[in-house]
Amino acid sequence: MNQSTGPLITAVDLFCGVGGLTHGLVRSGIEVKAGVDLDPHCRFPYEANNAAPFIERDVTNVGGNDLSPFLEGGRYSLLAGCAPCQPFSTYSQSGRSKRRSQDWQLVLSFGRLVEEIQPDLVTMENVAQLADHEVFKSFLKHLDGYTVKWSIVECAKIGVPQSRKRLVLLASKLGDAGLDVTSQYKEAARTVRQEIAGLPPIEAGQNHASDPLHTASSLSEINLRRIKASKPGGTWRDWDPELVAACHQKSTGATYPSVYGRMEWDAPAPTITTQCFGYGNGRFGHPSQDRAISLREAAMLQTFPREYNFLGPNEKVRFSRLGRLIGNAVPVRLGEVIGKTLVDHVSRVG
Repeated sequence: MNQSTGPLITAVDLFCGVGGLTHGLVRSGIEVKAGVDLDPHCRFPYEANNAAPFIERDVTNVGGNDLSPFLEGGRYSLLAGCAPCQPFSTYSQSGRSKRRSQDWQLVLSFGRLVEEIQPDLVTMENVAQLADHEVFKSFLKHLDGYTVKWSIVECAKIGVPQSRKRLVLLASKLGDAGLDVTSQYKEAARTVRQEIAGLPPIEAGQNHASDPLHTASSLSEINLRRIKASKPGGTWRDWDPELVAACHQKSTGATYPSVYGRMEWDAPAPTITTQCFGYGNGRFGHPSQDRAISLREAAMLQTFPREYNFLGPNEKVRFSRLGRLIGNAVPVRLGEVIGKTLVDHVSRVG
């Protein structure tokens, strides 16, 4: 699709969610023409913050002819996406098998669309564990004719204030010049303080009047006592015995020290998950305020801009839904680094 006029790279974002990858690619100079996702709750945040239409479709039922028109007009075309594969340890054995089967189908649907469309460039972001499974080898078979580079990226080293590792694959029909996201590693990791310290204080169970997303879940009396006893970076092992949950007093629970913890101001956050709004779900306590991080703080730790709009007109805050949308998103900064790497790549070979 190597045209002399128009944008340098045009892209379609599969499994686009609320637009983390899209927003990052746009910041890097790539024109994203459409996002595809099955979840209708992603439509408003995707379209409100990105100049691209949201296509509400199951990717397994999308054909190359459906997407090819969106990739026209640029010198190079890019098919991008993150097929949703949750960390395997979060499921029971019976549920895990079913979920894996569904997730693997989504990965292979991505590969099928690459074969049908034959874009100039491909990028896939996914859980690091995917590299150890046969479905990843099957996906690579769909990339015949491409130069393929993939690595496990430590997000804290590219400007994402999280201890988050992700598999990032880049593929190109143009050769291998500059196809290395890890070349953009930085010496100093971005910290929680740098990302969220400027937000106004709120209390547990409250929201800020000017930003409904800056809202924190409520705490029970015992959890309020627990967070007051928690040190940044510490664990429940620092508490007085009467505050320790019964499950953690058993030998089977003693190996889970990271729950009921506070973040540290001058370190990256833990991986932001779909349950990050809950104090007891990980080290999601605010570094200094007696509450869990707010949904806005979670989004900013995912490197969404402070003004990114997740709520439609008159839409109420629903923690479980918004936590899922924010926690499942590709960090915007990771998308930007991926995009910059691809822009640099085509500039070297074009």
